[in-house]
Amino acid sequence: MEIKSEKNDYNVSFNEVWNQVESDELQTLPQDEVSFFRLSSFKEDTLLKDARRTLDNHSDILEPFEKLAHPKGICFKGIWDIDTENIYSGYFKKSSQALIIARASSAMSNTQSGDTRAFGFAGKLFPTTNPTSKNSEQSANFFLIDNLGGTDAKHYTDVQLTNEPALSITFEVVKNLLYALKVSHTFAKADENPNIRQLYEISQLGEGESKNIVTPKWMKIEAKNSTKVDAKDFRDELKIKDGEALIFNIFVANKMTKTEKEWQKIGTITLDKSMVSESCDHRLHFHHPKWRSDLDYGTADR
Repeated sequence: MEIKSEKNDYNVSFNEVWNQVESDELQTLPQDEVSFFRLSSFKEDTLLKDARRTLDNHSDILEPFEKLAHPKGICFKGIWDIDTENIYSGYFKKSSQALIIARASSAMSNTQSGDTRAFGFAGKLFPTTNPTSKNSEQSANFFLIDNLGGTDAKHYTDVQLTNEPALSITFEVVKNLLYALKVSHTFAKADENPNIRQLYEISQLGEGESKNIVTPKWMKIEAKNSTKVDAKDFRDELKIKDGEALIFNIFVANKMTKTEKEWQKIGTITLDKSMVSESCDHRLHFHHPKWRSDLDYGTADR
């Protein structure tokens, strides 16, 4: 089924979105180079236009577009499962289960082991376990990165990904300084605080008009699987074979002790199918939540 990509059209089922993702599978991994000159033209600031689109458009599928910051990725479907009691609301609550479509990616052009790679993970939660259900609520999206400057990690599954990543000044950052400065300036222009991606879309999911919304300030995931796949390209590393699964543990926190966040493990993301496709890279859209200063992180005496 071809999904129409009207502005803010989110009344589609999980199956409709996933069917689009796997409709145009790629047989070879794209390796095109990313350059500073793709970010703007004489007529418009392409990156700023795209940054504003991610903030304003809630659609899950769009007409083909370029992902300028994390252009190469691999997509997954699976289950978000919260199994531990905690203070948070929405789909952070214990016993919450949701279908998830996710995309693992690498910034810029570097996809292969031996390169400095900045990994990303974007997730899209559907408030149901029925893949054909069309929900009146929009999907809840979240964004995690390991390090904005990249690391020399051999495997994607070696890193922890968080919604407030560190920035290491690596050779890749220096080499692509114009690109990095342009991205940083543009994101700051589009949103108030782009250094942290807030999680309130998940804590509001399924809560209706409730005013008692408590949101984690931080979230991270790390691979649960102990087996590492030695593949040159991270997309080959993360391909899921039939009957297997890729599992990430979910951690959240709302306080720090000195310099350490007080992480609590609350559940898992279990991914059971992967797909590298044109739609994964050029049609699947993840909405960025706009910055809010009124969130309840549950840190006051209750």
